[in-house]
Amino acid sequence: MRRYAQLLLVLLMLLISCYKSKGPDSGFVICAVDRTQEKAEMFWRDESNRPLQSLRNLKSFLNKRNKTLRFAMNGGMFTEHNMPKGLYIENYRILKPLDTLKGKGNFYLEPNGIFYRTANDTYAVVSTKSFRYCTDIESATQSGPMLIYNGTINPVFHRNSSNMNVRNGVGILKNGNPVFVMSKKKVNFYHFAQVFKSLGCRNALYLDGFVSRAYFPAGNWKQEDGDFGVMIGVVGK
Repeated sequence: MRRYAQLLLVLLMLLISCYKSKGPDSGFVICAVDRTQEKAEMFWRDESNRPLQSLRNLKSFLNKRNKTLRFAMNGGMFTEHNMPKGLYIENYRILKPLDTLKGKGNFYLEPNGIFYRTANDTYAVVSTKSFRYCTDIESATQSGPMLIYNGTINPVFHRNSSNMNVRNGVGILKNGNPVFVMSKKKVNFYHFAQVFKSLGCRNALYLDGFVSRAYFPAGNWKQEDGDFGVMIGVVGK
């Protein structure tokens, strides 16, 4: 418990803009996006309709468009042929429909949820049950389970769980900015959710585990490989 208390203090020190953050190695990659200077976009396929798949390919894709990738991570679970699992919206187009089925696996642990951005740069994490589609939603990705829901750690998680994995997720800070977190080492769901709780998030969503990768050059963390469906990239406005 003492070790986790020390960890939470370190995390609070890191609650600043993603590419200006400094501090000791906390065991997590943390990027808090400044909505006034940058935006988090979602990417799946290139101009030839082929999945981008890796962070390296995403970086190259953006460089060709004179955009600099400041941060990136895989953005949700996927199925065969790098198809997004559940709802996926990009450039206001619904490319995959909402998944409200019952099933097995992390995606279907309740409540699962959706991370989205609107035309006026409002970001939100909501449960799938409370999600309401509107034409102002520019991008969205569905995943599960929710890590934090209405300020409370998901009760299906257990503090002493031996279910350990590298994990990544997204939460919404009190100021409305999104924050992305990836563990550098294996961690269970409960302690991963605690990170978002310590940052003040009332809602946070698990994106994936085991395959998780992040690209964060300003944080001295560069992973450019992967084999993903959706990816989330932070670029300047």
